[in-house]
Amino acid sequence: MEEANNQSKKWEQEEISNEMNSWELTEEQSFDWRGRPSNPNKHGGTRAALFVLGLQAFEIMGIAAVGNNLITYVINEMHFPLSKAANIVTNFVGTIFIFGLLGGYLSDAFLGSFWTILIFGFVELSGFILLSVQAHLPQLKPPKCNPLIDQSSCEEAKGFKATFFFMALYLVALGSGCVKPNMIAHGADQFSQSHPKQSKRLSSYFNAAYFAFSMGELIALTLLVWVQTHSGMDVGFGVSAAAMTIGLISLLSGTMFFRNKRPRRSLFTPIAQVVVAAISKRKLVAPSDPIMLHGGNHASNDVVPSSTLPHTPRLRFLDKACIKVQETNTKESPWTLCTVSQVEQVKTLISLVPIFASTIVFNTILAQLQTFSVQQGSSMNTRLSNSFHIPPASLQAIPYIMLIFLVPLYDSLFVPFARKFTGQDSGITPLTRIGFGLFLSTFSMVSAALLEKKRRDSSVLDGRILSIFWITPQFLIFGISEMFTAVGLIEFFYKQSAKGMESFLIALTYCSYSFGFYFSSVLVSIVNKITSTSVNSKGWLGDNDLNKDRLDLFYWLLAVLSLLNFLSYLFWSRWNIKSSRSNNSTVVGGDNI
Repeated sequence: MEEANNQSKKWEQEEISNEMNSWELTEEQSFDWRGRPSNPNKHGGTRAALFVLGLQAFEIMGIAAVGNNLITYVINEMHFPLSKAANIVTNFVGTIFIFGLLGGYLSDAFLGSFWTILIFGFVELSGFILLSVQAHLPQLKPPKCNPLIDQSSCEEAKGFKATFFFMALYLVALGSGCVKPNMIAHGADQFSQSHPKQSKRLSSYFNAAYFAFSMGELIALTLLVWVQTHSGMDVGFGVSAAAMTIGLISLLSGTMFFRNKRPRRSLFTPIAQVVVAAISKRKLVAPSDPIMLHGGNHASNDVVPSSTLPHTPRLRFLDKACIKVQETNTKESPWTLCTVSQVEQVKTLISLVPIFASTIVFNTILAQLQTFSVQQGSSMNTRLSNSFHIPPASLQAIPYIMLIFLVPLYDSLFVPFARKFTGQDSGITPLTRIGFGLFLSTFSMVSAALLEKKRRDSSVLDGRILSIFWITPQFLIFGISEMFTAVGLIEFFYKQSAKGMESFLIALTYCSYSFGFYFSSVLVSIVNKITSTSVNSKGWLGDNDLNKDRLDLFYWLLAVLSLLNFLSYLFWSRWNIKSSRSNNSTVVGGDNI
């Protein structure tokens, strides 16, 4: 009998160990480019991360030059009407971030972040080249015309011309989508969260990544947009291809310095096991003492081993997956019995959903700044001097001019100062950072609505054209809010306890952009349908003339949605904090706000 009990305990320990290994990749499990264990003195750290930051700056430079001026190209060269062109842009940007999920999955499950970046970096490069070819050859575009003078005389791109355009465009989307989350994850992987100094550097890395992003955006929105405007879109797309090439060279140059994590293979299997086990035992009652759960012997300890997670009271239904129903020497299947740590991983992932959802409206606002606000600027006085005009697409450079100074000051001055009071490596917690950004975004739309009302009245009633500088506040406010929300969201998701899923979780943050841009397209269609009060009325956004549209009312609608979204975020962030506390008040992946 004693031998049977010993055998049963042995099987249980082996099962717990196997399930832990399926979820955990410890800090020591990193390798160099040859597959050998990495050396902390030679691999990783700030030096290795700099090569990734180089790629990030040049990649965003290339994709931003395409995306931010795409609506002008689609209208003037491909001759799509304004509302359809706006949807093409938002769908393109949204698809980029949907493909981020594919890139995150392939990285964490099969390829690793380095190889995923390299393979899909060349896919993105091929898309840039095809766009340049399409913009250069007249036979791949509809005949030239001026859609601003007579839209009806312009032939919309169809057939092979449209197919070639969308094929090139979505090769760029596929490549960029798979590259983006892995750039952030691969750079962050160069730092060890268990080492105090490197943990602080990891927080600084996220700010540095946003600085690289801002620099790439600034160059794209000034120099590259100027090239597109004065030398043609074919040259502009070609420069994007050149920028991507330089970025890939930067990545390859750091190959010998990177520390790489091996893919897990079974990315979703442990999650499915918890769900199936919990459902199969749905009629059972979970014990009140978590120590009675399978693998719950650490639930009430003050010090928890790094390979386990303490039990938390949130989502108690999932605890049923840990109920042991067989006390004999018969081994239960991993599809019917899971460990507490395995269940806590799934709880963590589920708790991220409302935080993720709270950023969708935020990114819907971003979509307006890349579409309608660009057209808004086009209808204003863009003259800076007698010989120089500001390209409307360069309006989005306004916040990045400020951010290249603000981000270093934030990291070097504010973070150390706040750290003295909060004890947080990042100064303020990621959830606080997200919330502050969401709050600010509301005022971006308030500013946009007030400006559009003034611009429209001046044009229609007084015949005056306002200076393009009036549009500056809405871009500045949103730029600051994005610095807080975007960086806070990535840092919060990356630092969650689901080890081995870093790339996929970062891809989820990018997926928020996708849903935001898709929601923008849906919202435009719904608003037009609801506000079409007569046969001749096309709704608030149905005309190609902003003087006839009511873009100001649409901006007010977004301001209201943004405020409601912020209030919702406050509720869910507080729920996340309270529910992530274990029975002994240990915070697991928690935060304060």
